[in-house]
Formats: sequence, C-alpha cells, structure tokens
Amino acid sequence: MQTLKYTLVDVFTTQFFGGNPLAVFHDGSGLDSKTMQQIANELNLSETAFICPPKKPQNQISLRIFTPQVELPIAGHPTIGTAFVMAYLKMLPSKDGLNEWTIEEGSGDIAVTVRKEGEKITKIEMIQPLPVFGETLARQALVADLLSLPKSELDTRFPIQTISSGLPFLFVPLRSLAAMREINFRTDVWERHFSGDPDRQHIFTFATETEYDGSTVHCRMFAPAMGIPEDPATGAASGPLGAFLVEHGVIESNEEGSYSIRSEQGIEMGRPSFIDITITKKKQKYQEVKIGGTAIVIGQGELYVP
Repeated sequence: MQTLKYTLVDVFTTQFFGGNPLAVFHDGSGLDSKTMQQIANELNLSETAFICPPKKPQNQISLRIFTPQVELPIAGHPTIGTAFVMAYLKMLPSKDGLNEWTIEEGSGDIAVTVRKEGEKITKIEMIQPLPVFGETLARQALVADLLSLPKSELDTRFPIQTISSGLPFLFVPLRSLAAMREINFRTDVWERHFSGDPDRQHIFTFATETEYDGSTVHCRMFAPAMGIPEDPATGAASGPLGAFLVEHGVIESNEEGSYSIRSEQGIEMGRPSFIDITITKKKQKYQEVKIGGTAIVIGQGELYVP
C-alpha cells in the first residue's frame, strides 16, 4: 500500500471555507494517469493537482491537473494553489520579495511569481497564454433557455463568444446581478445543444453589476463536461474574461495600456472568491494575460493507494 501526502487549500480567498478548494499531492511521480483520475474522482473537488518532477531541468516542477472526470491542460486555481503550497511548505527555496518559478503544464510552460513579506505569502500570479477569440453564438433564445432566464436578461451590447487561453469557455454577458442570482442551469439543454462542442462546453456567465465595491465583474461558471456542476473560482477562464472585457470596451486602460480587473465568483455557492486579472494590450495586440490571488491552508492528509 502506497501512502500519498496532500495539502488542502482554499484558493482565491483569505477566509476559511471560501474560494475554490484544491488538494495538492506532494509527489505524483509514481502514479499513472488512471490512478490520478481515480483519486480526483474520489476527492470530488473541482480540481486535484499532482506535483511531478519537471521534464526540463531549468523548470521547478511539472503539474498534472484533474477534475473528477478529465485531465486539464491548464487551470488557474490549481496553478496558484500549488505554488502557494510549495512556498508554504518550503518545498522550493524562496526569498522575501518576488520569486519567479516555471511550472510545466499540459499546455506548456507557465511562468509564476510568488510574493512574500517575511513568512507571509501575499500574492501569487501566473501568466496565461495569449487569448484566442473564437466564434460568436447568435442563438440568444437557446442560451437564455440554458440558463432558465428570459431572453431580455442577456446583455445584447456584447456578443456571446468563445475565448481561450489554453482552455475554451463560452462567455455569456448578462444585464444584472439579479439575473445572475436567478440562473438555473439546465443540463438537459446543455446535453442536447452544447455538450458535443469542445469550444462551447464550458459556460461562463458574468455581469458588470457586483456584490462588492472593489469588484469589476460578478461571475458564475458551469462545466458539466468536467464533472463540475458549478465552479466557485475559475482561473483558466479569468484571463479570457479580462480579454473579453478589454476587446469589447467594457473597461478602460491606464496610460501604459494595462487593464486591471477584479472578478468575484462563488457568491451563490457560499464560497466568495476574488481573482485579480491584468491585461496588457498595446497597438491592438495583446502582450500579456496575468491572473493572481492568494490562498489559505485548511488541512493536510494522507491517501492510500494499492
């Protein structure tokens, strides 16, 4: 019997039982893909991460990320959460101030920065792949039906559009916070019209009316294809969300061509999460997509596998 040690963290929050929970296994080097998937299904969190040795000697680790049903090529809250765990447990050397690490994921090398003030980890950021804008979806009545909302609640100032920074999401803008609260996601509609299209399987809704004064957008994400009925914080969608807001003129840049956004998510689930997004766009070209936040350790444990 093999004993696997893991740390449980809540990501994109500073409060216990907020944010998005994540199990980080300290050493996944002896596990095959089937076993990793079985462990993720057993824990039944949005994602479970496994730290493995890097393939490139200049990188710090390789990271494999699983939802209860599938392995992901990239994900935000597992990347941020794993970096937090490594800094917290001193698995990698880190100094006061800025620490720069590179994590290998399925989509490629991901640059991560860990900021420390003394022993406190104040912020972790990851640079995501530049956004790829996909097709727009004109079937507004179908999308409204998917969310159990009147068609009038869709914010028609902006398109319904797929965007990807390594993992595609279909972005659906809504008019109000009240509409966001009233969403009742219909899996029957999703199975008939969305489940077969990998560019439209993962549904990300947002409104520019927020619960908290410091937030820019209020969000909810539904991903039955991943085995996630609703996600309390979706880092992989946050970079593309920022690009959507920039592309369609929802927010304004500063003088340097940088856009700062704070996304709130998980409110309806009782797990408030806050993700900071920074988009740099100059001369009509996206130059950097970065998301960040922090985490809190809420437990550690062991899991036994044959």
